[in-house]
Amino acid sequence: MEVFRLLVSVAMIGIVISLGSALFHLVTDKGDSKKMVRALTMRIGLSITLFLLLMGAWAMGLIQPHGVQP
Repeated sequence: MEVFRLLVSVAMIGIVISLGSALFHLVTDKGDSKKMVRALTMRIGLSITLFLLLMGAWAMGLIQPHGVQP
C-alpha cells in the first residue's frame, strides 16, 4: 500500500511540475514554444497514467471508493 501511495504522490507532483513548466514557457517565450507543448503533453500523459493507476488499484481491491456522507 505504501508503494501505491508513493506512485500516486510522484504522479501528482510530476503533473504540477509539468504544468508549472508550461506556464513558465508560456510567459517567457510569449506562447510560441515547443517546450510549452512538450510540457503540456507530458502533463496529459501523467494524468492518463495516474487515472489508469487508480482504476487498476480499484480493480485489484487496493483502494475502495466511498460516497459523500452528509
